[in-house]
Amino acid sequence: MEEYLLFNEVIDWQHPTILEQALKIASKHQLPQAMPKALRFAQTAKACFEWVRDEIYHSGDYQMNPVTCCASDVLKYRTGFCYAKSHLLAALLRANSIPVGFCYQRLSIDGKGAPYSLHGFNAVYLPEIGWYRVDARGNREGINAQFIPPKEHLAYTTQVPGEAEFQNIFSEPLAVVVQALQSHRTLDELRSNLPDISPESLETNDLVVR
Repeated sequence: MEEYLLFNEVIDWQHPTILEQALKIASKHQLPQAMPKALRFAQTAKACFEWVRDEIYHSGDYQMNPVTCCASDVLKYRTGFCYAKSHLLAALLRANSIPVGFCYQRLSIDGKGAPYSLHGFNAVYLPEIGWYRVDARGNREGINAQFIPPKEHLAYTTQVPGEAEFQNIFSEPLAVVVQALQSHRTLDELRSNLPDISPESLETNDLVVR
């Protein structure tokens, strides 16, 4: 699980503000040390998930700038696209010593077919059940993502041809996602250049940022 706990420039969980927020969230859910470790991990993971889901505003839903990428910037500006919110959730979980990875779906932008874009979320490792996928993009009408293991309750399901649900759990964000977030400054710029990959491209080994 070591690779799912690593620090880098995007998942910068050792940043002082990330460490402070991670401790603050965990401290609100102090559980007895005698309680099984698996239960304490699950409760902390749920608290971090709900905080990012509810307290960090989805840039598209709320029409907010700037475009954020690294976890500390997402926390600083309190906004981000789904990908950026997954970066912050990963940082908060890793700061609490909870292994977490990155998952992606390929979704139709208009719900009818091409064009497509990636949608980013997380998978957290819970000792009692293994990998459990969660989506902190933020709830709104028609979206109701929850943390209710072992049942997954994600924001989206694939429905039309060309959409895909990748089963990979990456230890780091996809490079195409990071590049898109770092090369566009505004909401409108990124909306016109949302990251996408074909399912076939998962056969390559150069997809993640290291």
